[in-house]
Amino acid sequence: MPDDTPDLRNRIRFAAIRGTLWMLRCLPYRWRVPASGWIVSRIVAPLVGWRKRIRANLARIRPDLPRAEVERLTRAVPDNFGRTMAELFSPEEFVPIACATPFEGPGLAALDAARAEGRPVILVSGHFGNYDVIRAGVIHRGFSVGGIYRPMNIRQFNEIYVETISKIGTPLFSRGRRGMAEMMRFLKGGGTLAVLIDQRLRNGAPLDFFGHPAYTALSFAELALKYDAVLIPCYGIRQPDGLSFRAVFEAPVPHTTPEDMTQALNDSLEAQVRAHMGQWLWFHNRWKEIKKPRQAPEAAKEA
Repeated sequence: MPDDTPDLRNRIRFAAIRGTLWMLRCLPYRWRVPASGWIVSRIVAPLVGWRKRIRANLARIRPDLPRAEVERLTRAVPDNFGRTMAELFSPEEFVPIACATPFEGPGLAALDAARAEGRPVILVSGHFGNYDVIRAGVIHRGFSVGGIYRPMNIRQFNEIYVETISKIGTPLFSRGRRGMAEMMRFLKGGGTLAVLIDQRLRNGAPLDFFGHPAYTALSFAELALKYDAVLIPCYGIRQPDGLSFRAVFEAPVPHTTPEDMTQALNDSLEAQVRAHMGQWLWFHNRWKEIKKPRQAPEAAKEA
């Protein structure tokens, strides 16, 4: 939950964030987005240790990469993240670009067929490219699309964040018991849900991602099975100009078991990341081992 305590640290953080956003808003959009990428890549990333995390993850997952490519990615990854943040906080300019983005891929026919049949849809992406290109573009095509968000730790910033992403589209569901209940009702009613699959969760399954176990939520596959929802991997891929995108909708994942379906989603995301290495959040510690609580001896005997 967002931190309601008005301590000095949070006030300073919020003032810095608000000041940076105000400064960027003074720039035209075509300059604002690359400027935000530059600030995050050249200033923020070294200060908060993202470059070190990127190098560590790449050394573990892609030890074959040349040193020059690793160093390029230490700049490209936070640059993409900075651009994405500028876009999300510029809905007036970003949404028309997302709506004009060409859609492609076999998942499009499945998406339209589901709407005609009144079936719910779960659009699955990752922290890759700009994932909200998908949400904004599908809304533009006449779908009711719900999104899930994780509340920010700083309450004042969370209020601005939710207000801003609401301009891209609603409804929005906060992670937590109440938000999940609302999301399930929305999906059961035939809604379309846009979600991200690449967050590490304590209660997730240790599925494969780049040849290493990564704790991944099975809940979206379980919801697809429960509500007969079409499960479509999709991606907003940033183009070389840094401002435009391709929206790719892959073939729906067949309904089998939650584990197999979720592994298929991981495999899909991995393939996209391999093709566009600088567009995924390599500073996220996706493969960190999660220590499960030790089972009491009595519970172990009963099991």
